[in-house]
Amino acid sequence: MSDAVPPGRLVRSLPGLGVAALGAALGWLVHLALPWFPWLTASLVLGVLVGCLPPLRPALDGALKPGLGIAARTLLRAGIVVLGLRLSLVDIAALGWLGVLAIVAIVVASFLVTWLIARALRLPGDEPVLVAAGFSICGVSAIGAMSAARRSPAQDSGTPTALVTLYGTLAIVVLPALAAALHLSPAAAGQWTGLAVHDVGQVVATAGTLGTGALAVAVVVKLTRVLLLAPMAAIAAIGTRRAARRSGEQGGRLPAIVPLFIVGFLAMVVIRTLVPLPEWLLAAADLLQSALLAAALTAIGAGLRLERLVRSGPRALAAGALSWLAILVMALGAVLLVPIG
Repeated sequence: MSDAVPPGRLVRSLPGLGVAALGAALGWLVHLALPWFPWLTASLVLGVLVGCLPPLRPALDGALKPGLGIAARTLLRAGIVVLGLRLSLVDIAALGWLGVLAIVAIVVASFLVTWLIARALRLPGDEPVLVAAGFSICGVSAIGAMSAARRSPAQDSGTPTALVTLYGTLAIVVLPALAAALHLSPAAAGQWTGLAVHDVGQVVATAGTLGTGALAVAVVVKLTRVLLLAPMAAIAAIGTRRAARRSGEQGGRLPAIVPLFIVGFLAMVVIRTLVPLPEWLLAAADLLQSALLAAALTAIGAGLRLERLVRSGPRALAAGALSWLAILVMALGAVLLVPIG
C-alpha cells in the first residue's frame, strides 16, 4: 500500500501522531460539552490554535512534523475508507432514479460554480479545485481525495479546509432557521441539508436539530454525494496523468487513476450493501472513522499558518461565502423540483 510507513519513520513519527491523537481526544471532549459543535470541527480548531503559538512552531516544523504529516495524509485516507461502511447502495436505490439524478446534477453544478468563483477571485495554486471539491462533495474528505489525485502541494489544502469548516459550521445555525422560515417539511429540510452542507458530521449536526425525519433523509442524500468521490478522483487523476505526459513527466510519478484508498472506500460500500453487519460493528466503525478524521484535522490545523490565510483571507472568505450561498440556492431549487421522502 502506497501509504505504508517504514518502521524507522514510524518511530520518529510517534510524537507527532501523539499530538494528533491528543487533539482528537480533546475535540471529542469539546463536542461532549457543546453537542452542537461537531467533533471534527473542534479538532481542527484546536490544531489551528496550536499552530498559532509561536513557542511551538519549532517543534511543529521539527520533531513533530513527520507524525503530523502521517496523520494529515494516511489517517485522513484511512478515515475515508471506513466512511464507506456508512453507505448502502440499497439506501441510494430507495431515492429513485430522479432523486439520484438530482443529487448528481447539484454536485456537478456546485463544483463548477465554486471553481469558477474561486478562479475569478484568484485563489492561488490548486486551491480553486480543492475548494470546489470540498464544497460540492464532502468537505475535508473530498479535499484529501482531490489533493491525492492531483498531487497538490500540501500547503494548498489549508485554505480549502478552513473554508469548508467555517461555512459548514455556519450552516448548523443558519440552515435550520431558514428551513423554519420557509416552512419546509422535515423531509424537505433534510434533503436540503444533505444537498447543501459539506462534511458528514456537519450534516448530522444540522439535520439533528430538525428532527429524526429530517436526519434520516439528510444522511442518505449526503452519503450519496460522498459516493461521487470515486468518479471525481478518477477524473482528476486522468487529467493529472495527461498533463504529466504532455510535460514529459515519467510514468512512475503519475497518480493512480483510482487511488487505493478510494478503492477501499468502494469496497466498504459493497460490504455494507451485501453483508448484514451488526449494529455494534457499524457504531464502532463510525466512531473509528470520526477519530481518524479528527486526528487528521488536528494535524492539518497545526500545519495552517494564519499569516498565509490573512494574505488571501478576504478573497478566500468571499469565494467561500459566494459559493456557499450559490449552493444553498441551487440545492433549495432541487428540493422544490424533486422532493424526496
